[in-house]
Amino acid sequence: MRITKAQAYGNDFLFVPEEEAGGDLPALARTLCARHLGAGADGLILYGLGPAAATMQLFNADGSASELSGNGLRCLAAIVARQQDLPPGAVVTVDTGAGRKALTLLARDGAACKFRAAMGQPEDVRQVKLTVGGEALTPVVLRMGNPQCVVLGPLPNEWRFGKMAPELSKHWMFSAGTNVEFAHVEAPGRVRILIWERGVGPTTSSGTGAAAAAVAAAAFGGADREVDVIAEGGTQRVEWRDEGVYLTGWAGVLFDGRWTGPA
Repeated sequence: MRITKAQAYGNDFLFVPEEEAGGDLPALARTLCARHLGAGADGLILYGLGPAAATMQLFNADGSASELSGNGLRCLAAIVARQQDLPPGAVVTVDTGAGRKALTLLARDGAACKFRAAMGQPEDVRQVKLTVGGEALTPVVLRMGNPQCVVLGPLPNEWRFGKMAPELSKHWMFSAGTNVEFAHVEAPGRVRILIWERGVGPTTSSGTGAAAAAVAAAAFGGADREVDVIAEGGTQRVEWRDEGVYLTGWAGVLFDGRWTGPA
């Protein structure tokens, strides 16, 4: 089975052609994504290719299905750009579980590509009241192609993050679970985040998480509608315009290989 690994700011994914992935797909995701016994990744993406186009089906590291990953989307577009030798200015379209997304290639540097992705409109943006670990919170919930829960304010320490983020991700309010971001508005044009991804755990970056944090910070935290969102893995640019949200950042292909099965 052919396999490609790519990453965006440390958020890594394994890519397998859809025609080569059969059987129990959640089990395949768990096996491939295992950090020590597999190839290791935050998620598995099954894909198909067309001219400047692709399809994707995403599974988290725990085998659960997900609608969309902003970083995984950009990684797949980088694979398309590399295989088809696309020039800057080219537009790659990707059909996802959250609809068709268009990514404009801004720059290439070897196997790395910088894209500006049209992520669509945020949906159902609102504040809610809930209690986690005996603490009352008023997070911002929304959909950015997938469910998001953003807690605005000073970032928690490692212990508090490790305790509250997984509880929020599986809170009864979110029937299918949710991605979680803690977001601190450091300046009108700068937001810093910590990320807990549904079905994965803590990650160094998240494209949809960065977009969701930017929307929440603009709607309820006093941030501008164009901001740099800083995570452990690096900085992405988010623009919230009338026609939707745009996410700009890099992604790079790491290697191509062949999976021979678990040891």
